[in-house]
Amino acid sequence: MIAHAKANPGTMSWGSPGIGSVPHLAGELFKHRAGIEITHVPYRGANQGLMSDFLAGRLDLMLNTTGSLLEAVRSKQVRGLAVTSANRFPDQPELPTAAESGVPGYDVSSWYAIYVPAKTPAEIIAKVNADMAVILKDADIKDKFKLLGVLPRASTPQELAAMNVADAALWAPIIKEANIKVE
Repeated sequence: MIAHAKANPGTMSWGSPGIGSVPHLAGELFKHRAGIEITHVPYRGANQGLMSDFLAGRLDLMLNTTGSLLEAVRSKQVRGLAVTSANRFPDQPELPTAAESGVPGYDVSSWYAIYVPAKTPAEIIAKVNADMAVILKDADIKDKFKLLGVLPRASTPQELAAMNVADAALWAPIIKEANIKVE
């Protein structure tokens, strides 16, 4: 795919669930790191024609969350080329990472977090964090997340703050380079 895109710059199209979404940013980072020019086609969410246009062949590629594509890959409706995370997805180990597929150092993972107002007392934050850590270790909860292609793990408030800073540093130059403006 990368070789084809390099040999035919600007002729391939790729879809994401919207401007500024993690899949959009991941695609722009992929283009940058792979040194390819492919045309982004933004949708307003995954359920607003993105998957149907992709399945109908109106898009060459699609970037989205694992959960939205995992079943389509398993049922052979689409061909998974790579996962964007640093590690292969445990339930689909035959899918290589983007780094293994020719884009060294590429690592993008979506994540979810719980935020509270800035003035929330430290003891409340500690209690919510401790409770969430217990919940995320529960086997039933892990199984429910697994169906969505999500690998749950807890972090500390300090680790979350560091992830926010790291993401801002990763995405700022990509947003500027791709001239991404939230609509």
